[in-house]
Amino acid sequence: ADLKNFFHPLTFLFLSWKGVAGCCAKTTTAPLDRVKILLQAHNHHYKHLGVFSTLCAVPKKEGYLGLYKGNGAMMIRIFPYGAIQFMAFDQYKKVIKKQFGISGHVHRLMAGSMAGITAVICTYPLDMVRVRLAFQVKGEHKYMGIIHAFKMIYTKEGGFSGFYRGLMPTVVGMAPYAGFSFFTFGTLKSIGLAQAPNLLGRPSLDNPDVLVLKTHVNLLCGGIAGAIAQTISYPLDVTRRRMQLGAILPDSEKCLTMVQTLKYVYQQHGIRRGLYRGLSLNYIRCIPSQAVAFTTYELMKQFLHLN
Repeated sequence: ADLKNFFHPLTFLFLSWKGVAGCCAKTTTAPLDRVKILLQAHNHHYKHLGVFSTLCAVPKKEGYLGLYKGNGAMMIRIFPYGAIQFMAFDQYKKVIKKQFGISGHVHRLMAGSMAGITAVICTYPLDMVRVRLAFQVKGEHKYMGIIHAFKMIYTKEGGFSGFYRGLMPTVVGMAPYAGFSFFTFGTLKSIGLAQAPNLLGRPSLDNPDVLVLKTHVNLLCGGIAGAIAQTISYPLDVTRRRMQLGAILPDSEKCLTMVQTLKYVYQQHGIRRGLYRGLSLNYIRCIPSQAVAFTTYELMKQFLHLN
């Protein structure tokens, strides 16, 4: 029954629409993504620059298209990632409630974490390729494109396992990121509807007996959820990026494991310029993205009559 619902035409319409919206959103923020990757791994061309000076320096050195390196792989990744994450979240919620009798805030936290991890594992090779392409600087290209990067990583870095370098900090980081994201949003939604139902809520379009948040409140709660989740998990995101870049970094032998990489970044660069370098870009990029994602998710639940 669950698979039948997933293959329902309306569900495909939702996922396609969400994928197109995600592509537009990611393309808009692609320059911020590229700069974040360059700063996180301290690319030697830009390591002494700040966020905004790097944004200005990249077009001067590599042209304006340089701000969009790796965006193609991200576009391909968006559709399966979003589909897997939101489908898995609903399925995990049902399983956790049915098998373990857990409900409320805790089961949202668990289901969110598990859904995020599932989506990341399934689409991780595309994320690996995207990061490798984004870190390249004009005149020093090792990879000529997405397919060439796949071939090079597969042949030079241990076959299929080469695509999963840095998976551990990704999974460890995704648990608090996705978990606290869904948990915070769900908690804010519950508190808002319980404390101020008339001010913050309205009847659901598909079920007048169910209260849902107004659109602008949904956006606010989604943005807050994204900000909190990003702050908690960001050091592990830095760790993941450095491990993904692997052999193309001069200090790669010091970043072979998650713990080793965390210690090395902290010792060499500290907290602000190491473990949290580029966080301001992540706020600019992810807070509106999460706000729109949760609002879209809530609206499409009503459109698909899931309340």
